[in-house]
Amino acid sequence: MDKEKYPIRVSVSEAARLFGVDQHTIRRAIKRQELRYIVVQARYKLNFESLVEWSQNRVTVKNKMEQKGIGQFVDKWKIRKQEINKSKK
Repeated sequence: MDKEKYPIRVSVSEAARLFGVDQHTIRRAIKRQELRYIVVQARYKLNFESLVEWSQNRVTVKNKMEQKGIGQFVDKWKIRKQEINKSKK
């Protein structure tokens, strides 16, 4: 049985900050139907998964995300693999 997904949704301004781009860039992607979204109280709520896919398919956006957006912190998140003690008593 597949696990049910609970989509993460962010606003246009949150998406712009997370990905290091201007809000106009996000709005253009919405207009071109490159992002999945819903409208809640006349505001766009963007599907985070579609934002990640979109950012990885656009070199300029990917570079900005790595320099100005959330990508600049990714190296700090990496968990170092610890040796597992194979001898259990």
